[in-house]
Amino acid sequence: MAGEQSTDNQSGHEARFLEAYEQYNDALFRHACMRISDREKAIDLVHDTFTKVWSYVRKGYEIEQFRPFLYKVLNNLIIDTYRKKKESSLDALLDIEGVDEGSFDELSESSVEALAATIDGRKAFDLMDDIPDVYKEVLIMRFVDGLGPKEMSELTEEKENVISVRIHRGLKLLRQKIEAQDEFADEKRKAAARKKAADKKTI
Repeated sequence: MAGEQSTDNQSGHEARFLEAYEQYNDALFRHACMRISDREKAIDLVHDTFTKVWSYVRKGYEIEQFRPFLYKVLNNLIIDTYRKKKESSLDALLDIEGVDEGSFDELSESSVEALAATIDGRKAFDLMDDIPDVYKEVLIMRFVDGLGPKEMSELTEEKENVISVRIHRGLKLLRQKIEAQDEFADEKRKAAARKKAADKKTI
């Protein structure tokens, strides 16, 4: 009887895993693509994530909530990828961490949403690779995956305040880069117009 109950529990866990795969596979893939900008690598990472979790389930461990567990496993795999690539400069990261984020009131959810509303989303995604991974990670979790600071805190094992600060700094960096890009494009347009006017005078 006990053996049958154990088998039933195992079958139930496996069924929940399959449901989780159907429900979260696409979202995890989008998350991985945004984080590493490599479609093939993203496919591999998501596959490895589900493989690890499946192995965990098959060993009889119970997972209460699959979504945070899957994101946590994927996040760890992505971090391992970053470490291997060594893409981020520690010195550059420390310089940016020293940026003054202003008063703590600015870190409230409403203030963050207001700041995000001032940013062109399409341009922001185009420039996402130009900011340090530590900020890219939380911005993707917040605005692509729709996770709140508390959920992100649980996934990354960082304090909620730290997450909020990183979101705020990441948004500020993106806005600065968008403004710089717009200024550069404007200067190019003006230069082209001056050249065109000069060419007409020469003719």
